[in-house]
Amino acid sequence: MVKRLFNNPQTGTATAENWHAINWQYVNYKVVRLQFAIAKAVREGKWRKVRCLQGKLVHSFYAKLLAVRRVTENRGKRTPGVDGELWSSPAAKLNAAKRLTDRNYLAKPLRRVWIPKRNGKLRPLGIPTMYDRAMQALYLLALQPVSETNADYNSYGFRPKRAARDAIEQAFCCLAKKAGSQWILEADIKGFFDNINHNWILRNIPIDKKILRQWLKSGVINENVFEKTEAGTPQGGIISPTIANMVLDGLEEVIQRIAKSRNTSLNFIRYADDCVPGNVCTR
Repeated sequence: MVKRLFNNPQTGTATAENWHAINWQYVNYKVVRLQFAIAKAVREGKWRKVRCLQGKLVHSFYAKLLAVRRVTENRGKRTPGVDGELWSSPAAKLNAAKRLTDRNYLAKPLRRVWIPKRNGKLRPLGIPTMYDRAMQALYLLALQPVSETNADYNSYGFRPKRAARDAIEQAFCCLAKKAGSQWILEADIKGFFDNINHNWILRNIPIDKKILRQWLKSGVINENVFEKTEAGTPQGGIISPTIANMVLDGLEEVIQRIAKSRNTSLNFIRYADDCVPGNVCTR
């Protein structure tokens, strides 16, 4: 393991000084290999095997390294949670990967911040601690193969290898045809992230329920006051966009089924909780 994990075999065992010597290509290969196995089990409907492989992934040191790398290299790496802790040094990053575990795990409350929107209103954002972020990133590695396998075909928001430009391109393809859409309807679910039912999430999102419940019920610290979280998935959590997508997956199939029953063809494009259904023609 050591010879492949580090670019320089002379570094020996995993110590705090050799974070930068990690062979990230090999680490990514080991994690992706497990993710492909999870996706294959999902397609075959072998859910017991899915859970087994997910457990293997979240306890993998390779996955823990990737999780810590993600939360220490994204835009929020300098924004602490309620504990004020940041992992900025190579030593802190490697030590974090070593101690990342679900044993006796207890999620800390989110730190509430308010982000201004274009319309002048404020959007609530929950900032988890670095440890909680890393745990979410770790479990996201195990959840993503499931979400991507079962995702709506025309869902473009917060998904790997997809972006807003892909949704725009799909809209162009639908509108540029000679028999293109006659009407375009834009839909946005009001307060979607803040109102998702926790019981539904716990019943339907296929990851460890004890861990998932910790994130949903951790509460928030808003101006030094603790507030319970009874619904929703916090905007600011790494795993939240994927959970939100999974809540809405299947919407495209339902809308297409309704359109077919009414002898109408319909295009459907979704970016997170924003969607654009457009009527094409009546048969």
